[in-house]
Amino acid sequence: MSVGAGYTRLMQRLALLKALGDNTRYAIYLEIARSPIPRSTADIAETLGLHPNTIRPHLERMRDVGLLDVEVDSRGTVGRPTNRYSVASDAPSLGLEPPAFPTLAGMLAQVAAQSLPAVEDITEIGRRQGRVAALRNTAGGLKPTTSRACASALMAELASLGFDPTGEIEGRSTTGDPDRNTTIAFAHCPFRELAEVYPQLVCNLHRGIVEGFAAAAAAGAGIDWAVQEFHTLVDRDPC
Repeated sequence: MSVGAGYTRLMQRLALLKALGDNTRYAIYLEIARSPIPRSTADIAETLGLHPNTIRPHLERMRDVGLLDVEVDSRGTVGRPTNRYSVASDAPSLGLEPPAFPTLAGMLAQVAAQSLPAVEDITEIGRRQGRVAALRNTAGGLKPTTSRACASALMAELASLGFDPTGEIEGRSTTGDPDRNTTIAFAHCPFRELAEVYPQLVCNLHRGIVEGFAAAAAAGAGIDWAVQEFHTLVDRDPC
């Protein structure tokens, strides 16, 4: 990832955090995030005990910075259509997903674990996801050209998933590239609860994502750069 792209992403994240810095706005965002269905201005105003005219500018501000999506509902209404708001698909997670999401994830993990899939099959599913993510970055103009850029792109992808990665350069490679060998540690695991119950399933999916992204990024950059080792939750050195 280029310095310019990294700065742009940082500014975008700061804009999101600034938008949520207002107490009223944050309360509105929580109300929408906790709802399994899109909410109208009137719905939110009634729940929070505020006037709709107070709610509207806050909703528009959050939509402008990419926190909310809006859909226009004109079915069965008289007058102007109703705007219904939901959390944008690429908005940062605050752990407020509808209760059905973690429940469904847990059930699907149980089904997958009981089918006794081979480790390589699990990892390959993760690799596919990793390759898709790397190609999505390339399509968005974030095409790495060096090993350092590949590592930065991988860490940005892992950060977007909630892993809070940190990187450490270990030394020089035989080709003289000073940033080729990097250790990436995960300060947070967004799948921790499931990983502790199904470590082989969840950790190998994660390993596959890392390997697939790294391979696709390296291929796009035309360099020899790949995952050498991957330590899971069980290893803890580091996860």
